[in-house]
Amino acid sequence: MTTPDRALLWRRCALLGRILLPMVDQEPWRQARRHDNLRAWGIGVAEGERLIEVFAALAACAAAEDAALSAAELDGLSLHAVADAATGKADIELLVGLPDTFDDPRDEEAAGFFRLYSCQGGQAARHLFQLSREVRRALLVIADRSRPTSATYANFFQQAALAGVYHEP
Repeated sequence: MTTPDRALLWRRCALLGRILLPMVDQEPWRQARRHDNLRAWGIGVAEGERLIEVFAALAACAAAEDAALSAAELDGLSLHAVADAATGKADIELLVGLPDTFDDPRDEEAAGFFRLYSCQGGQAARHLFQLSREVRRALLVIADRSRPTSATYANFFQQAALAGVYHEP
């Protein structure tokens, strides 16, 4: 995949990461539980939620690349495939999906945190494992809400628009 294609894919995947938690938090108890979990694990809430966002984006990129999908074809990507990538891929495999440059400095900062966590091992590696489970859980919650329709990337954004969490540009 060329650099411009990777950058476009990243932007589309990063959007999923940014919208994921607001979509899950339509049931307010989920946010409270996630915050409790993050604190219990010794992860700051703001840092943990930002890592969850970038983790979801990385998992979406990995799932898209596994399915040989371009950014234009991303709408057909299954949320289940993204959830599987979140827990089934090694950190280093997820990092392969990062672009060379970022349009949003927040993405670059979060990607740096992710790299740091993946290189440190020990407690940081445990945190990434716990965050991967949070990402998977969030994606499956959204996928379950989409029944009886298919749980795809496009469906996710339709649900987000209906919920007022996302507005198409």
